[in-house]
Amino acid sequence: MNNEISLCLWFDGQAKEAAEFYCSVFENSKIISENPMMVTFDLNGRKLMGLNGGPQFKFNEAASLFISCENQAEIDYYWVRLTEGGEEGMCGWLKDKFGLSWQIVPSILGKLMYDPEKSTQVVQAFLQMKKINIQILLNA
Repeated sequence: MNNEISLCLWFDGQAKEAAEFYCSVFENSKIISENPMMVTFDLNGRKLMGLNGGPQFKFNEAASLFISCENQAEIDYYWVRLTEGGEEGMCGWLKDKFGLSWQIVPSILGKLMYDPEKSTQVVQAFLQMKKINIQILLNA
């Protein structure tokens, strides 16, 4: 079996607005289909669905979308765009204006955290940050 797995996000009547926003943030993204209840969109090669489910359920940090960034410019771009109307969190986490949690993390972080000579200093530096600064991690 080769079943496709897609993420369905529950919104309180804002599914189309959210899909349009996310498609504006990520290159190579587009809305695939929509109806009053649901919008399906391709987010940089990943199929997602937005459901206009109502106010019963809210997003929380138990689920987040993770963006692995190759450089500081990518981190800065996603941080600025996704915190518009949202809020910053610690250690590269943020909530966008719809309440969805994101992790904006440099791809090198795992390597630095598992380096036995640098890991303690990297973790200490990382825990002090909101938006991740790659140079500070490299200097730790």
